[in-house]
Amino acid sequence: MSMTGFDSFDTAVQKAGIWLKELMMELNADSKRQAYMALRAVLHTLRDRLTVDEAADLGAQLPLLLRGVYYEEWDPSKTPVKHRHLDDFLNHIRQNYRGSSDVRPDFIAKAVFRVLRRRVTEGEIKDVKSMMPKELLELWE
Repeated sequence: MSMTGFDSFDTAVQKAGIWLKELMMELNADSKRQAYMALRAVLHTLRDRLTVDEAADLGAQLPLLLRGVYYEEWDPSKTPVKHRHLDDFLNHIRQNYRGSSDVRPDFIAKAVFRVLRRRVTEGEIKDVKSMMPKELLELWE
């Protein structure tokens, strides 16, 4: 049975759900909401660290609904933010995270990056990583 009555929307919901379930497993999270908040925080922080062109290239590989989350509140005129140090990047994730205050931004970043590595093309991941300072690459394991 169709959720929305529109196949394209149903497919978009299904694909987003697959990503969230995968992230729930990575995070050992109890809910899709926790996974969603983590994904949103990390994607926004990563997006803001990339050039406009590279952010668009990465966004093009996200499922439709997650692409909307990715672009939510984006102001390309304020990017790229130059997080030169790991702590700056992690603090940005902490600020973007709208969940409990005991979040470990390094833990959720690593989990999201593992999902991205499995779901986004190897070439795109290589391009994204090439734009990051060496110190941030440890999050990609």
